[in-house]
Amino acid sequence: MITGAAAAGLPHAPALASDRRAAAGRNGAAHTVDIYAPLSGEIVSIEDVPDVVFAEKIVGDGIAIAPSGSAIVAPADGTIGKIFDTDHAFSIETDSGLELFVHFGIDTVELKGQGFRRVAEEGQRVTRGDTIIEVDLALLEEKAKSTLTPVVISNMDALTGLTKLSGPVTAGRSVILRATKE
Repeated sequence: MITGAAAAGLPHAPALASDRRAAAGRNGAAHTVDIYAPLSGEIVSIEDVPDVVFAEKIVGDGIAIAPSGSAIVAPADGTIGKIFDTDHAFSIETDSGLELFVHFGIDTVELKGQGFRRVAEEGQRVTRGDTIIEVDLALLEEKAKSTLTPVVISNMDALTGLTKLSGPVTAGRSVILRATKE
């Protein structure tokens, strides 16, 4: 039995962009997207972050960084979505469609912006390594509950795999996550 547009004698409607992407995902080869360190330091397991929201991967999966630098940079080419009013966290949508969330420290929102200086703006297009926020690391080490900085992918449903790297990292230069997408 013929149904839909063909049954009505109408020409076949073009596929929606989302349908074309879904078909490409089923038929296309998987590709890897590298996410780079947004700050220098040492990679720590996300499960070791002293905040249940990150440790239990409620907002996404990724890693954390024990920071040693004073600049938080773009971990990939993309567009800044949101920078929190207290400048301690931001989101970025990468050109590859990943939604990243970078959150400096734990309970740093309570510092009401102290120790942070915004350099970039919401909606701004950034290139990997561009500075987004500058931090006073000495002040934050003194006042924050923890300076461990989670870096998570919030749209994990877009991935078919995630590899977490380890060791020391340099802001904008070291790969921290390898995401596999179809």
